[in-house]
Amino acid sequence: MEIDVQTHGRHGGEVDDDGKHKRTGTVWTAAAHIITAVIGSGVLSLAWAMAQLGWVAGPVILLLFAAITYYTCCLLGDCYRVGDPATGKRNYTYTEAVESYLGGWYVWFCGMCQYLNMFGTGIGYTITASGSAAAILKSNCFHWHGHDADCSQNTSAYIIAFGVVQMIFSQLPNFHDLWWLSVIAAVMSFSYATIAVGLALGQTMSGPTGKSTLYGTQVGVDVDNVTQKTWMTFQALGNIAFAYSYTIILIEIQDTLRSPPAENETMRQASILGVATTTAFYMMCGCLGYSAFGNAAPGNILTGFYEPYWLVDFANVCIVLHLVGGFQVFLQPLFAAVEAGVAERWPATTQERGGVCVFRLVWRTAFVALITLGAVLLPFFNSILGILGSIAFWPLTVFFPVEMYIRQRQIPRFSAMWLALQTLSFFCFIITIAAGAASVQGVRDSLKTYVPFQTRS
Repeated sequence: MEIDVQTHGRHGGEVDDDGKHKRTGTVWTAAAHIITAVIGSGVLSLAWAMAQLGWVAGPVILLLFAAITYYTCCLLGDCYRVGDPATGKRNYTYTEAVESYLGGWYVWFCGMCQYLNMFGTGIGYTITASGSAAAILKSNCFHWHGHDADCSQNTSAYIIAFGVVQMIFSQLPNFHDLWWLSVIAAVMSFSYATIAVGLALGQTMSGPTGKSTLYGTQVGVDVDNVTQKTWMTFQALGNIAFAYSYTIILIEIQDTLRSPPAENETMRQASILGVATTTAFYMMCGCLGYSAFGNAAPGNILTGFYEPYWLVDFANVCIVLHLVGGFQVFLQPLFAAVEAGVAERWPATTQERGGVCVFRLVWRTAFVALITLGAVLLPFFNSILGILGSIAFWPLTVFFPVEMYIRQRQIPRFSAMWLALQTLSFFCFIITIAAGAASVQGVRDSLKTYVPFQTRS
């Protein structure tokens, strides 16, 4: 999930070297921010991803992504300050860091990746929340009418309902100041993720369980041909990448830390704590989910459970509540950036009249409507997560941290370190391209049988 990090701590009347209120964050608070930021809706797809990869590749790739994420986050953490890591000029956001070290077209590319990720996450959140709302009624239907009953639901209606709710919430001008939203979202996220692990463990121990294999789904049994197997494997990589990414808010988390010691040292410790904790949790969720469902693991693990129906209902309610708030926490920076740009060019446009800003009312409503339309037309959970993972993984998790680190340390071109870093970046770029292409292919295949407002699931 995404959290609204409180940027500056308060400690009496003291101030830091930049004149802002004294920061009081520690390795433990930073690790907590990381854990609550990472563990979210992405955890729901890990059993499905494991089913595509199998018992051999699945755990190895989870650990590989964890290692890459930790390493590149350490590189990015070293770029929080310009110059001396203890006294240099601070960068308060990811974009500021890119501008300080790289400048030029890099800043434009970074902004494009961030805003595309925000827009796509809005669609992903809408799809996930509507699917969970529909799953509540499906679970109750199966409980009261038996598993042979037709309990399919039209998710388009839930997508539209979620969109209407977000149109209302999006009009709150200072939503990011509602710190309690992050607390609620964190509690909800841990609740449904823990329930998913518990249900998977229960089914693994008591049965029935699905058939699992060393290499995941089998051609001719679970998938039609080798091509489909390949696409699904790449799509699974995108799902895992989406589950791990938190670099988009790493600089903001680091900006909460007190010093001394230097913030990059504290952040390195927090990153290993946060990544290790989430990896252990992901391994449990992915492996237990795969053990419970086998190669037939559902795209969203919670949609595969129907009993005990009250616990499944509670988990799905937690998902909906998490994403109602998470949608706003994630998109408010985009709203603020657009409105700041408009206010700078056309000040009169953003002025309030009678307590209402017409521009904000119209543009935010239209933007949420566009996201809702995208979710109605493309309500495909795993494919959308794969696309989001591919957008965020290479550019934001690998490319920019590597390039900034090279520029900061003035690493000579074609030196051993330079070649190693560029090899890592190229390897992750290939993964991103493969995952993105596979996810687009998944959307394309799904569209062959999907009819908006009519198809039921």
